[in-house]
Amino acid sequence: MTGAEQLPACRKIKKVREEAVKAHKVRHLKFFKYIGDTPVIPTKLKIITVFVVMLFLSTFSTSLIAIMLSQRKTFELSNIVLVDKLTDLYNVANSQKQIEAYSRDTQTSLDSIVQSAKNGFTKDEQNGVALGVNSDGSLLFFAGANEKLNWSRFTDKDCIGQMENSEGQEGHISFISPDGDEYFGVYKYHSGWLTYIVRANRRADVNRSMYQVLAFTIVLMIIIVAFFAFMGIKIFDGLLSNVDNFSSQLYAMQQNKRIETLDISAAPNDDITYLAANFNSLSSTISNLLQIFQKFVPENIVRKAQEEQIIKLEGRQCELTILFSDIKSFTYRTEVLGNDIIGLLNVHYDSIIRKVAENSGIIGSIIGDAILASYGIEEHVTSNKSYDAIKTAWEITAVTSDLRRRMESRRRVLEQERPLTECEERVYEAVMLDVGVGIDGGNVFYGNIGSLRRMANTVIGDNVNSASRLEGLTRVYRVPVVVSAYIMNDALRDPEAAARYEFYEIDTVQVKGKTEGVKIYFPLDRQCSLEEWNFEALNDRFKIFEEGLKAYYQGDWKTARAEFKRADLSVSAVFLERMGMKSAPEGWSGIWTMTTK
Repeated sequence: MTGAEQLPACRKIKKVREEAVKAHKVRHLKFFKYIGDTPVIPTKLKIITVFVVMLFLSTFSTSLIAIMLSQRKTFELSNIVLVDKLTDLYNVANSQKQIEAYSRDTQTSLDSIVQSAKNGFTKDEQNGVALGVNSDGSLLFFAGANEKLNWSRFTDKDCIGQMENSEGQEGHISFISPDGDEYFGVYKYHSGWLTYIVRANRRADVNRSMYQVLAFTIVLMIIIVAFFAFMGIKIFDGLLSNVDNFSSQLYAMQQNKRIETLDISAAPNDDITYLAANFNSLSSTISNLLQIFQKFVPENIVRKAQEEQIIKLEGRQCELTILFSDIKSFTYRTEVLGNDIIGLLNVHYDSIIRKVAENSGIIGSIIGDAILASYGIEEHVTSNKSYDAIKTAWEITAVTSDLRRRMESRRRVLEQERPLTECEERVYEAVMLDVGVGIDGGNVFYGNIGSLRRMANTVIGDNVNSASRLEGLTRVYRVPVVVSAYIMNDALRDPEAAARYEFYEIDTVQVKGKTEGVKIYFPLDRQCSLEEWNFEALNDRFKIFEEGLKAYYQGDWKTARAEFKRADLSVSAVFLERMGMKSAPEGWSGIWTMTTK
């Protein structure tokens, strides 16, 4: 095909496509507005639909109840008529019994009873029956309004039992005919003929009239509902005109992907206009919040932005408590678990972040395997910030210990089936998380830094770095939590914290990057549920350790070694290893200088 021939063909294909797109749009927008492929159903249509349905249901239910009551009344009247007819038939049976006693012609008497019964049927009793039922189900006589009815036996044994068990030997019954139809009627026992004389009509015959009335009622209801639906459309169209107006404006906003205010200048002063006015207020709020949420900020900053409708590059000096938590041997765990370390971290962080929030802490940052949290930022929180941080530290220790116990339990289950492979042993060791928590506090800079395009909420100060250094010391001294003297003094101002925690001095150290030594403490929780950190079991031993620490500071390492051995603690082993069998060096100040972070 040449280029000249291709051009008309391309135009034709393009025209077909445009017509298909146009037809699709017309099909979509003919009745409803669409957001994508989702139709926007007008509120007016919903209200009218509910109105019509409720109108129909109310009319139908009212008519149905009336019909049911009428049917019940019809059955009652039918039973009264049947009783009268049964009485007439019973009297005929009495007369024929007396005649039969003299003539000895039983069949003639029964034929007379049958003929009398047939004469008693009316035109409405198209399937009425009269019969004499014996106790064994055989029939003494049978008469049917319809010549097609010809029963040889009475097959409903339950009904026979009902008649036999009745006290007065007369009453109302319902039974299933040999043809399978349901009948209702009345009966009375005749002692002369030794049979139950029954007069009954088929229930379907009575129901037929009810169905005819019901069909007429439904047609009438449809006409009434259609009329009121038409009137409702006219009325609601006027009442809800402003809804259509607002809906069209909202639809235009959605199509343009912009948040604007609604034009309510010509709207009536009703509750729908009130909602539109509130939407205008909300749209202004959302416009501001959309700019804020584009910046990644902590929860407290978001709340402040919602209240003040603005976020600024600003900061302030404040006294905070800083908690730093880190996973021990994280590099080894990463090498063993690979990408699975992410799932393990998420399990770990889920519990830790919740504990921080429960104790009024604010997560400042999550750096790989470490979490930095600050306490004392929220002005409405009145609890002791250092006490909150120490509680969090022990709760982090507890949840991590619980995770290890679950891993141990899982291992025992697996080992009942088979020994773990070398690879499984390494994975097991990798998932046995252990954390250290360091806590320090004091004056720091807290605020937002960065630019107007991108901001970060941060805490800056020497105490922040110190908290990280103290966390590192948990590995050295083999305790889960290490705090500074500031944290101890601040927490002890709270009577509850003083009653709950016992602070043991661990050492005086000069961490890397510092020129002075600082005392560090281990806050043992009297309420700790962990067996390895039970207060009653450890308190006396830590008191002995502190005696050894005094001798260690004074340079009497011989006495210190004896006390440390007697304390028999993991932290004692650190000092025994540090001192060896040597004496204190010349010029000993009692300060241990750390060479690593």
